[in-house]
Amino acid sequence: MDIVFLRDLRIETVIGIYDWEREIKQTVVLDIDMSTDVQRAAATEDITDAVDYKAVSKRLISFVEESEFQLVETLAERCAAIIRQEFDVRWVRLTVNKIGAVSAASDVGVIIERGERF
Repeated sequence: MDIVFLRDLRIETVIGIYDWEREIKQTVVLDIDMSTDVQRAAATEDITDAVDYKAVSKRLISFVEESEFQLVETLAERCAAIIRQEFDVRWVRLTVNKIGAVSAASDVGVIIERGERF
């Protein structure tokens, strides 16, 4: 199994359970690992044979900016589903970091894995 990854994808969105959070945009940071087999893409040098990380990032930025979830768990599940369904990724590990959510911590969030590694 090979992995295509995105790190530190910063997106502004409305997220949170408190009334004041529903009125502002906050930064969430995504780290994404996506399983793939890079052999074919390496042989053809054709982006259609690869996981197009630019297309993934553009899709997630658009989705997350327009979303208004209460929980980072929900945001993580929806992003993982988009990656798996729209980009034909069998396995994804996704970290959603909500910087500053706890004043005594540098960052907090969730890490989920969906699908099967191959």
